[in-house]
Amino acid sequence: MFTDLPERELRAYTSNQNEPDDFDAFWEETLSDARAFPLDVVVTPVDTGLTTVDVFDVTFNGFHGQPIKAWLRLPAGASSPLPAIVQYQGYGGGRGHALENLLWASAGYAHLFMDTRGQGSTWGLGATADPDGSGPAHPGVMTRGIDSPHTYYYRRVFTDAVRAVEAARSLDIVDSSRVAIAGGSQGGGITLAVAGLVPDLAAAFPRVPFLCDFPRATVITDSAPYKEIGSYLAVHRDSVASVHSVLSYFDGVNFAKRATAPAWFSTALMDATCPPSTVFGAFNVYAGASKEIDVWTYNGHEGGGVEDEARMVGVLRDLFPALVE
Repeated sequence: MFTDLPERELRAYTSNQNEPDDFDAFWEETLSDARAFPLDVVVTPVDTGLTTVDVFDVTFNGFHGQPIKAWLRLPAGASSPLPAIVQYQGYGGGRGHALENLLWASAGYAHLFMDTRGQGSTWGLGATADPDGSGPAHPGVMTRGIDSPHTYYYRRVFTDAVRAVEAARSLDIVDSSRVAIAGGSQGGGITLAVAGLVPDLAAAFPRVPFLCDFPRATVITDSAPYKEIGSYLAVHRDSVASVHSVLSYFDGVNFAKRATAPAWFSTALMDATCPPSTVFGAFNVYAGASKEIDVWTYNGHEGGGVEDEARMVGVLRDLFPALVE
């Protein structure tokens, strides 16, 4: 069933998320600190037995110079600089197996799939630790380090994600002027953050994005992962204001206001995990050169599924017409 407002009201919806006065300064300082460490990108071929796609194990330095894993997949034998897709994973998942996620290399792109620190044991193999400690937290990562924006988990993840774009652009095989970012659910929320932090991206694809419009999301759905925050606040009753203050530094709504890349969103009207109003909260203020949103009426958190991917293939074919044959 529908989980939220009618589509007509969704298109007029405005989030009441606050914007911290030091939002830009916070992220400038965070990224500056990360860039004080070298990227140290290491690319190692992986023998997969595939004949049409080459796979490489990648390590680069993310937040505080900590090593982050990724897979790089290329059309087999590619030698010219290629347009690239940097992709981020959904909640609980890691970069997966070397033989997974072959679509973008098969379509002719360089594809960097970032591992998500401290995840990858719910589904999808992960290989990156989160070495930073945390105070008391609800199981999961939504409240890890939530006492301060400086210690909050997604400060590290979003920084890793920006450095992933920089790592991709450092590769000779990548055309650094033609880099798009993409992800679904948590990956969609990470995509929005990167779109707000990196000014010269070719395109952004936040599909059924998570991590948007926390003030509404945490009270409109009883589903995980937003429920983790509600469960934490049910115990930490005096921390409601401080928790929401911290979350405002990581909200897709505030990043959307700063984005410049053209974007193609998706949302689903029966999505109880990332309710459509939270997605529209970010979409309606998205400041990029252009924006579109696919609305899937009878779907839940799967959104458009393969149709979302088909949509992206078509958009990227128009954006990046000259691919290696």
